Amino acid sequence: VTENRSDLEDLHLYATPREQRFRRFASLEFEGQLYMTPYDFIQSVTSDEPKRKQEFYDAKTARENELNQILMETPPVWKGSSKLFRNLNEKGVISYTEYLFLLCILTKPHAGFRIAFNMFDTDGNEMVDKKEFLVLQEIFRKKNEKREKRGDEEKRAMLRLQLYGYHTPTNSVLKTEGEDLVPRSYWDTLRRSTSQALFSDLAERADDISSSLSDTTLLVHFFGKKGKAELNFEDFYRFMDNLQTEVLEIEFLSYSNGMNTISEEDFAHILLRYTNVENTSSYLDNMRCNISEEKGITFEEFRSFFQFLNNLEDFAIAMQMYNFASRSIGQDEFKRAVYVATGVKLSPHLVNTVFKIFDVDRDDQLSYKEFIGIMKDRLNRGFR
Repeated sequence: VTENRSDLEDLHLYATPREQRFRRFASLEFEGQLYMTPYDFIQSVTSDEPKRKQEFYDAKTARENELNQILMETPPVWKGSSKLFRNLNEKGVISYTEYLFLLCILTKPHAGFRIAFNMFDTDGNEMVDKKEFLVLQEIFRKKNEKREKRGDEEKRAMLRLQLYGYHTPTNSVLKTEGEDLVPRSYWDTLRRSTSQALFSDLAERADDISSSLSDTTLLVHFFGKKGKAELNFEDFYRFMDNLQTEVLEIEFLSYSNGMNTISEEDFAHILLRYTNVENTSSYLDNMRCNISEEKGITFEEFRSFFQFLNNLEDFAIAMQMYNFASRSIGQDEFKRAVYVATGVKLSPHLVNTVFKIFDVDRDDQLSYKEFIGIMKDRLNRGFR
């Protein structure tokens, strides 16, 4: 047991930061593959460390009948809600590729939901079936193989088994001459690769994947217990919107203590989490000194701000225009630029609070450097 535990700890050295986080929070293992429960996933995006203090090598091993029993608790997609993950709690299984997909959802604007659906809908019939969705498995796996650290092939194969549930050919990870390995986000990889699925071997390989992989909570939720149902855009949109709302509700409620608002200081704490800011106390002190009256931040204000962050790239273009002109931006311009670029209306109090947090030189102006760089870290929860 000690030797096996040591081997599994060594695998952490071959894992990317995202893989390490998944392995740290995953609490279920089936046939050598690690899974998160819905509870694990929520913990992974709202907490720094697992509350159960359980490492990957202590994951509970499930039998097939236990897994089937867990999946029986999964509601159909039309019964989804913004409490889906909290209601399921430990009664669900999420694979590593699905974990990456869910993380993508958390950082995307509502306008991008249609794009996401169309990426899966490779035959253009306005419906996504299980086979089309499983192409995702291959895309993320192929991307991961290009980023794998070189070294002990046996250890890398063990890691792939843990994350994907099957071994891959050793020569598939070798870089071919002239191959473009420019790092891209998983969302970008999905956008570039899924549209080509019908013109490659990915769609064909989805049949092999489907027969070799176990069902998961997402697959049953989207496509039914028999896997024959199809997913329409309305249900897909509602699922993505509900997931974003659920995570925001959990973060908000963790600070509100049953009240309708959180303090401006708590809002600052949430914003500065998962960023590369080394001295957060200076931002907090800056805010305390400059906010004359505490009104609190409502959930509607809180949600609107994070909807805006999911449109940050569009807003960054507007901010760069000011930056190129060597101009900082005031509160009125900030609020107007947010609405023009993203369609989100931020309340005057919320904008004032943001300025009091990030306006470090206290000139009531916000520079590109003071805001955009820090918020890009927060948007991706520390994994840019």
